[in-house]
Order: sequence, then C-alpha cells, then structure tokens
Amino acid sequence: MCGGASALFLFLLEEATTFREHHSVIVYTLPLAGLVIGALYAKWGTPIRGGNNLIIDTVHEGDRQIPLRMAPMVLLGTVLTHLFGGSAGREGTAVQMGGSLADAIASRLRVSPDIRRELLAAGIAGGFGSVFGTPIAGAVFGLEVVVVGRLGYEALLPALVASVVGDLVTRSLGIVHTVYPVPAALPLSAGVLAKWLAFAVAVAGVAIVFVEGTHRLKKLLEGRVPWLPVRMAVGGLAVVGLWRLAGTDAYLGLGVPTIVRAFGDPSLPESAFAWKLLFTAVTLGSGFLGGEVTPLFFIGAALGNVLARLLGLPVDLGAAVGMAALFAAAANTPLALSIMAVELVGASVLPHVVIVSTVAYLLTGHRGIYPAQRIARLKHGGPLLARLIPLRDLPTEPSEPPKAPEPREPTPR
Repeated sequence: MCGGASALFLFLLEEATTFREHHSVIVYTLPLAGLVIGALYAKWGTPIRGGNNLIIDTVHEGDRQIPLRMAPMVLLGTVLTHLFGGSAGREGTAVQMGGSLADAIASRLRVSPDIRRELLAAGIAGGFGSVFGTPIAGAVFGLEVVVVGRLGYEALLPALVASVVGDLVTRSLGIVHTVYPVPAALPLSAGVLAKWLAFAVAVAGVAIVFVEGTHRLKKLLEGRVPWLPVRMAVGGLAVVGLWRLAGTDAYLGLGVPTIVRAFGDPSLPESAFAWKLLFTAVTLGSGFLGGEVTPLFFIGAALGNVLARLLGLPVDLGAAVGMAALFAAAANTPLALSIMAVELVGASVLPHVVIVSTVAYLLTGHRGIYPAQRIARLKHGGPLLARLIPLRDLPTEPSEPPKAPEPREPTPR
C-alpha cells in the first residue's frame, strides 16, 4: 500500500512540476491556491493538522487512530502546493500516507498496541523508502526518527519488509528515481578530517537556522493571522514576491535539477542555499503541504558545493555529504541519512558522510523539524531521563525540570 501510494504521488508530482515549468505564470495564483487549500484543511483537515508529528505522537501514545483521510488530503494538498510553485518536499507526504494506511490496517485487524506500534513504524519506513528509492535508509529512518538517539529493533523486520516491498512496488509501477553523480573516493587523512569538522560546524549552523526559522515563522504567522486560509494566502503572496526578487524558477517546487547541478558546477551561486532556505521556510511556515527532505537536500547540496570550494574538497563529494548531513542534523537521524547517502551516490561517500552527519547532529542541539520526537537521554550524555520527553517539551536550560506535556483532545476518526 505504501509503494502504490508513493507511485501515485510521484506520478502526480511529476505531472504538476512539468506543467508549472511550462506555464510559470501559474505561480502568480499561489496566494489563491493557498486560500483554497487552507479552506479545505480548515473544514476537513483539523484532525490531521499535526502531520508527521501526529504520526510520531501516535507511535508513542496510541490514544487515537490516525484518520484515514490523512492520506488523500495530504497527497492532494502537496501536489497543489507544487503545482502552484510552493517550495516543499515529499517525505512528509509519504510518511503521513504510510502512517495513516498502516493505522487503518491495524484498526481493521484489531491488533495489540505493541503490534500497532510496529505497523506504524513500518508505515513510516514504507513511505520514506518507496518515495526516495532508498529501502534500507527507509527502514532505519522508520526506527530512528521516533526516539532521538535510540533504535527500536523490535520493529526492524516489519520496517525493513515494508520499505523493501514498498520500493519494489513503486519501481514496478514505472517510477524512475533521480540518479545522482557518483563522487570519486577520497582517502581520509588528518587534514581532510579537519576540513570535514569545519564543514560540519557550518552544516549545523544552517540546520539550526532552518529549524528555528521555520518554527518561529509558523508560530508568528499563527499568532498574527489565526485563520489558516488567509495565512496560506499571505505565505503564497510572500513566495511570489521572493520568486520575482530572485528572478529564477530554481527555488520553486522540489528543485531537483539544482541539486544535481551542485554536484558538478563550481559556478553555482553562493547564495543558492540561502534562497532555498528562505523559500521553504515561508512555504512551510505559512501552512502549505509537503515535507522538508528535498528542500534540505537542495540547501545541503548547494551549501556543500560552496564549502567544498572554500575548503579545497571535491565539489561532488561536498555536495553529496552536505545533502545528507543537513537533513541528518535537522531531523536527528544521522544513521539513516548516512545509509541513504550510500544508496543514492555509492560507498565512496564513506566515511565522510558519517563523520559530518554525526558531528552536525550533536551540534544542532535538542531541536529538530519534528518537535514530537522523543528523547530518552540528552545528546551530550548524562543519566536516562525519567521518561521519554518530546523535544517540544524539553526545557531550554538543562537545569530546568521538563514540563509535563499538555493534554490533547482525542482525534476523531
């Protein structure tokens, strides 16, 4: 089911992107599209507004069923976001479709709470692995994203099966994934290691800017413009303004051509990563649908291109490492993204991507694009916490006691 849903989604996404590229005038109607999508979500989408965070919360708490309507609504909303030029990704849609379909299966079969949690992890893995064509990374992501710094091996086999089968189904339905250039191997030396450490510091800094910028912009807009349709219309208007200011279509939609370009073009504009970060923060912060992975791939690859030129590293390797490490830091999933880099560009990216992803993950601190992620032990070590705490409830200062999570209303089916 995850593979079929991803295949349909990727087909529609390709059609929407092709149409927009040939009729760029449609971007001017993004504010109107935001008004319509927002009205649909305001009327029927309230129970699923949590998105990926709703899936993660359900894995831990199991006090609600994820509404099945999440799958078609997030698919439609994301395709429309891309059709009209919003800068968003696709992993969020795939994960939400996989989670809602998996929970529908769990409900039909009346499985135990433990099996339900394993099926939800499998749904996350199946969606992620099939939408990117990276089944092993998908399986690990389904386990790693749920709790920061801990893998739930009890769900490893279901997650692996769902991700591998999902990928096979997606490919069998005719979907062809992006092929990235393969960097040449670079021996690790003390000098190269020092360069990668500096690289990791820059990646962590950009990850913090992205995470904090997106969350704070979303909170600011929710406070100033409470009604979702108007908030999305305002965001759409801002994206149109940025588009005209930038003078290029490169920062609209997924931006895959620029990601591939970052692997081999030493003349890529130094500001490309900053432009994409701004476009994406405004798009997602104002409420448009989609994920963060592909935009973070764009930002990371473009940043890696620039850093490689500054540090004297191979440009293609810098783009590959930056692409994976930025998302690893922003999502707290260094292991999954290191594996994903190998699946996308080959083993020559090792050990560099593991080093940068791990260091950037630690430097990013206790924040991430998924505030519902739980943490059992602080990244810098120390004793186990008394309970699994969502990142959103973790105190800013370590000396502060963690606050109790706020009670939430049960979600209607």
